[in-house]
Amino acid sequence: MSSARVIFMGSPAFAVPSLTALCERPDLAHVVAVVTQPDKPVGRGHQLAPPAVKLAAQARGIPILQPRSLKDTDTQAQLRALAPDLMVVAAYGKILPQAVLDLPSRGAVNVHASLLPRYRGASPIAHAILQGDAQTGVSIMRMEAGLDTGPVYQRDAVRIDESDTCGTLTVKLAAVGAQALVAVL
Repeated sequence: MSSARVIFMGSPAFAVPSLTALCERPDLAHVVAVVTQPDKPVGRGHQLAPPAVKLAAQARGIPILQPRSLKDTDTQAQLRALAPDLMVVAAYGKILPQAVLDLPSRGAVNVHASLLPRYRGASPIAHAILQGDAQTGVSIMRMEAGLDTGPVYQRDAVRIDESDTCGTLTVKLAAVGAQALVAVL
């Protein structure tokens, strides 16, 4: 069986290990495009800065799309033209409309930084730390119309150390998520 044609959707550093893991497994996946958030102004000088995933995709020569909206029919047509088998989402930052979820023939999976159903939605890592949880983890799930409501294929727990910050925990969870993603595929 040939590898799946994958559209990868992600933006921050959390998503980069998952993209890398897919690229390192050509037997499983051929990343045909990366969809990421538009560059945003940062710092005092408001210089435009690209998302971490854009930089990773550029380094690998993967085509990049940075749409302002996934509801735009032209954007949806661009994605459809890529003939994806699978969509992999890791911290993309926007809710995907049903028309986009319906594009890949094998559906869409999400790398979510919590042990679902706990901490559905945005900022799950911060929520776990703020709630004083002893552990959190990563869930690999099938995406549906609801927010993080699809069936979960795999959950991997990660201990939260007293010294962990959002930054250190993000690094841990990103690595675990990448491994779990490849295991599920």
